[in-house]
Amino acid sequence: MNAEFFSAIEDLEKEKGIPREYMYDKIKQAMLAAFRRDNPECADNVDILLDEDRKRIEMYVNKVAVEQVEEPALEIDLEAAKKITKRAKLGDTIKIPVETKKFGRIAAQAAKQVIIQGIREAERGIVYEEFTSKEHEILTGVVSRIEPRTGSVSIRISSNSEYTEAMLSPNERIKPEPLKEGDRIKVYVVEVRNSTKGPQVLISRTHPGLVKRLFELEVPEIFDGTVEIKSIAREAGSRTKMAVWSTDPDVDPIGSCVGPKGGRVASIVDELGGEKIDIIKYSEIPEEYIAAALAPSEVVSVTMLEDGKSCRVVVPDDQLSLAIGKEGQNARLAAKLTGYKIDIKPAAAPLEPIEAPEEELFVEEAEAPAEDSAGTGETAPAEED
Repeated sequence: MNAEFFSAIEDLEKEKGIPREYMYDKIKQAMLAAFRRDNPECADNVDILLDEDRKRIEMYVNKVAVEQVEEPALEIDLEAAKKITKRAKLGDTIKIPVETKKFGRIAAQAAKQVIIQGIREAERGIVYEEFTSKEHEILTGVVSRIEPRTGSVSIRISSNSEYTEAMLSPNERIKPEPLKEGDRIKVYVVEVRNSTKGPQVLISRTHPGLVKRLFELEVPEIFDGTVEIKSIAREAGSRTKMAVWSTDPDVDPIGSCVGPKGGRVASIVDELGGEKIDIIKYSEIPEEYIAAALAPSEVVSVTMLEDGKSCRVVVPDDQLSLAIGKEGQNARLAAKLTGYKIDIKPAAAPLEPIEAPEEELFVEEAEAPAEDSAGTGETAPAEED
């Protein structure tokens, strides 16, 4: 029986990755709990030996040999001690074997529960460690259930040999993306939390980081660092703007992202359900960067204002609506991408004193550079709305 026990522990380590030392500790806890249930007076003088070499499990109660027993839980009569150890003498600590088969039914059930709980905790810990290493990465999952009332989607995601269920909330879904049970989709791991119910993996389809990681997978020049994603601004399901930069003057950063015949960006657009992606060239010169960010509109001039955080942009009269975009989206994304407040004026508008604009399209907090932002998106060729 003991040999089978040790073999089972080895199988647990191989199949589930639970260290045998961890299980030995839990088994000792279970045996102690079972013994103390039937022998509450013997709380601290019990030893358990797990001998892997001899495939043996032994439990002992330690008692001191005395002439006259006053504390039965801690002492043993010398004559009785000599029946266990012939050379026993007064004051010796005698190890008295415990027959675990005599544990009561309730005690045995308690021990079993401790072991089962230990296995569950170990499995949760392994899953948590595995998915924590995948934070801010892309994982592929399978839609297992869709809650019709709330729109939440349960997705079974895997990493190496570990699986877990993650919930894609309605706010993290691309709208109006149709999903059905059995669909395989890519999700962005925003965060992994440890809870009493096990690891909770927070996933998203709307996070800008999903776009960033998709481009890293699709574009070798981004993966190897030749092309850098400097910033991403995204309104999931509708449009993304992405600023890119090449560390090699011979490599076109926009062309690398678009790919031959537009194949690279097209596959990402398909993954995102047709979301438009504008890819622009990053510049350290703010005026150039802002002008590029307003694509597909042409720009006559960009004037930086004194506060250093705002600018006035003049566009051709017939390009004003294009520069602003449908419901202000183009200007809003450009402001988010660059981090500047943008005031757009038509060329025919009378010149006014250059001051910080009272009304402008901007995002209160500019997005961090793509390298530091887990959620930065990427962009594809612009289309007029």
